[in-house]
Amino acid sequence: MALVDIQNLHVKFHVGHDTVYALRGVYLQVERGARTAIVGESGSGKTVTATSMLRLLPPTARITEGRILFQGADLLALSENELRPIRGSQICMVFQNASAALNPLYPVGQQIADVYRQHNGGNKREAWQRAVEVLAATGIPHPEDRARNYPFEYSGGMAQRAMIAMALVCSPQLLIADEPTSGLDVTIQVQVLDLIQEVVEKLDATLMLITHDIGLVSAVCDRVAVMYAGTVMETGSVSQVLGRPANPYTIRLLECFASTSGEKMPFIPGRVPDLREQWQGCSFAERCPRAQDICGREAPAVREVETGHYSACHFS
Repeated sequence: MALVDIQNLHVKFHVGHDTVYALRGVYLQVERGARTAIVGESGSGKTVTATSMLRLLPPTARITEGRILFQGADLLALSENELRPIRGSQICMVFQNASAALNPLYPVGQQIADVYRQHNGGNKREAWQRAVEVLAATGIPHPEDRARNYPFEYSGGMAQRAMIAMALVCSPQLLIADEPTSGLDVTIQVQVLDLIQEVVEKLDATLMLITHDIGLVSAVCDRVAVMYAGTVMETGSVSQVLGRPANPYTIRLLECFASTSGEKMPFIPGRVPDLREQWQGCSFAERCPRAQDICGREAPAVREVETGHYSACHFS
C-alpha cells in the first residue's frame, strides 16, 4: 500500500466573481520510502496538491471531489481534531519562503519547542533542549544562542534550515519540501538540498519535493510526477520520465531545459489554458504537436507505457 494515494482530487478557488479550477482530477501515489519530485510550471497545481493534503488551503479554496489516503486513512474525511496529530508530526512541510513561514513574534527555538510539546508532550526545558539539538543537527552554528534569535535575525539559508529543524523535531514519516531552494544563492541551495537528503535518510522518511527546476530532480529524487494545468501528465522513475519521456508535454518541457548557452532557447508555443474555464479534452491539446480531434473532445486516460511508467495521452 502506498504511503500517500491521491485519487481524483478537484480543488477550486473563488476569486472575486471568478472561479479558478486549480486541480482537475489529480491522481498520484507516493510510495513509502520514495523520494518523489512534483515538477511543472508555475500554476500547474503542485503546491495546491501538497497543501490540500494538510488542509492548509486558503479560505477562498474548496476541495470539491476526491480522496487523499495517508496510510489508508482519508485525510479529507478527518475532523480538525483528528487531523491535528498528523499535521506537523507524521506529515511535515517545509514552505517556500521560510522567513515568512516563521512567526516574527517568537524566538525560533521557542517555535520549534512548541511544535515538539504539541505532539510529544514533555516540559519546557526538555522541549527547549530538543529544539537546540535539532538546530545543531541542521548545521546552524552556536545553536544555543541562535535558538534565542528571532526570525529577522536569520539569513534566508538559516531560516530554511530552521524550518527543516522544525520538521525534524517530530521525526515525520512524510516530509514535503515546497521549492526549498527558492531565493537562495547557488552555494546555499546545495547545502539545503544536502541537508534535506540527510534528514530524510536519517529519519527513514518519505520525501515529496515540489520544484519547477528539473535539474534538481535527478540529483535528489528517484520518482517524478509531471503536472500541467491542474492534472498529472506523466509519472514514473526519474530514469523513465527524464530519459524516456512518453507524454508530449514532458518531451517539450525537457527540451526547454536541455538547451545550451549560445543556442536559441526553445519554448512551447501557445499559452497555458485559462484555469477559469472548463474543458472536456486534454489540457495540452492546443499546444501539442501530436494533437488530433479526439484530444479536444476527450480527456485522455492514464496509460502504463512501461512497467511503473504512466502517461495521460491518447497516443503515448
